[in-house]
Amino acid sequence: MVERQSPLEPAFHVGSHGNFEHGIEILLTETRPGSIVQLAAWPGEEKKLIAAIRTVTGLALPDGAGGGSSDGVKSVFGFAPGKFTVADEAEGLTAAFAKAVTPAIGTVTDLSHGCTAIRIAGPKAEWVLAKFFAIDFALPAFPVGAGRSTAHHDVFAQIQRTSADQFDIYVFRSFALSFWKALCHASEEVGYEVQ
Repeated sequence: MVERQSPLEPAFHVGSHGNFEHGIEILLTETRPGSIVQLAAWPGEEKKLIAAIRTVTGLALPDGAGGGSSDGVKSVFGFAPGKFTVADEAEGLTAAFAKAVTPAIGTVTDLSHGCTAIRIAGPKAEWVLAKFFAIDFALPAFPVGAGRSTAHHDVFAQIQRTSADQFDIYVFRSFALSFWKALCHASEEVGYEVQ
């Protein structure tokens, strides 16, 4: 694996922070997947792209924007009609999709070098994220596996719920440090731990 310097490094301070005297309500970390790939289907080719995603990742993906799946190593979610984000702990996902997704089906874009993946978990994760995004984070409205694309000020973010109280957020590297600092600040009130 090629080790890339984290854009969070100047502000990534492991330990407990904020008001944690009554416990830690938020866990923050950078997940550092080996591959982050964006896929887009040409109109009418969505089902073929979904089939290619299943072939490459082994993950079943519901048809339509917002649906997703995760097995703890790989994850995929639709963030717009015919558009998907796929992440894998291992490198090489782009090459695998380049073989499976022909130019007649759609496009494959490697974002591994350009995105940072931040995980927020804990009983107050929905509450903290609601400070940033006008999205209903309640479990019935945002089920496990589902994804959303949104923005906080000018920071574009793709968010996937990977468990009942855990979300993975993908932001462009150039905005990652600023977003990380804001996320830490928003978590101070309930106590957070950086791992």
